[in-house]
Amino acid sequence: MTTTSNTSNTTATTATTATTSASLSRMPNPAEFVPELNDISAALFRATGNRSVPRTTMSLVHLRAGQIVHNTYLTVLNTGFLRKAGESEERITAVSSWQDAPYFTAAERAALALVEATLQPAPHGRERVSDELYAEVAEHYGEKALATLTIAIGQINFFIALAVIGKPQPVASLADAQWD
Repeated sequence: MTTTSNTSNTTATTATTATTSASLSRMPNPAEFVPELNDISAALFRATGNRSVPRTTMSLVHLRAGQIVHNTYLTVLNTGFLRKAGESEERITAVSSWQDAPYFTAAERAALALVEATLQPAPHGRERVSDELYAEVAEHYGEKALATLTIAIGQINFFIALAVIGKPQPVASLADAQWD
């Protein structure tokens, strides 16, 4: 009897594993059910694509956001964007430890500090984005660029929810299959 029970459990586990490994994502593509998602996504990409902030900086910020929330999909995707842009492996690898890495400009450091402050809890009784941090970021980015950087951080926050809940397949390009 024990053998039969174990065999049944093993068979059920194997079937579940096979189903899970064949799946691309935890949920189907949400845009299939809410087609307005495509319009929102396109609008966010247009808003952040105005060239007031270098695309590389945007990808560094988005990569750091993916690392902060421990999301493989966002980390792999933005690593792929940086590689396609010709960024060095040293810079890509050092994003997780940017504070003491010699590979980033002062403007990139300010942007990375801003995304960290936005995504991580503030020390008790303090603001996430302090006046000092805002002033530091504003030293490197004009009004349009600062607004664009803020929207880019909002953009990645929007996609964080889809990525951590829906768990799409990690891909290096948006052209690759991500959703069931």
